[in-house]
Amino acid sequence: MQKNVNVKLIIAALAYAVISQIIHIADAFLTMNFYLMPQYFSVWSKLMMPTAGSPPPQFYIFSILFALISGVIFAFIYLTMMKVVPGKTQLQKGLAYGVILFLVNGIPGFLSLYLMINLPLVLIIYWLIENLVIFLISGVVFAKLFK
Repeated sequence: MQKNVNVKLIIAALAYAVISQIIHIADAFLTMNFYLMPQYFSVWSKLMMPTAGSPPPQFYIFSILFALISGVIFAFIYLTMMKVVPGKTQLQKGLAYGVILFLVNGIPGFLSLYLMINLPLVLIIYWLIENLVIFLISGVVFAKLFK
């Protein structure tokens, strides 16, 4: 039984990483104009943008690694609390969990970014919506995996 759960956690982490990377890339295309504005170059990490232009391969490696770590954490939390997540169907439970993640992680992250980082509000709102979509889709995947 435990081995099966570990395999499902790995699958869930991989699914989260794939979902998040696809949505991040799509969102980056939609918001590319913000990344190219010289007044914000100093805001981006040296890992993401050591010089003006596209991020180096190391950025993508860390991005995937961090998505895998986040996927394990979010999937493990779902696994431990799935019996109390509201909803009658797996779809409802997954969407409910996605909303919970959004309320616990997405909105506080949005508020912190807005308070501390000099970025256009529109970009931060795009990221907020991006996180909502990632959490909703991932929540459904987690609910289907751990039914």
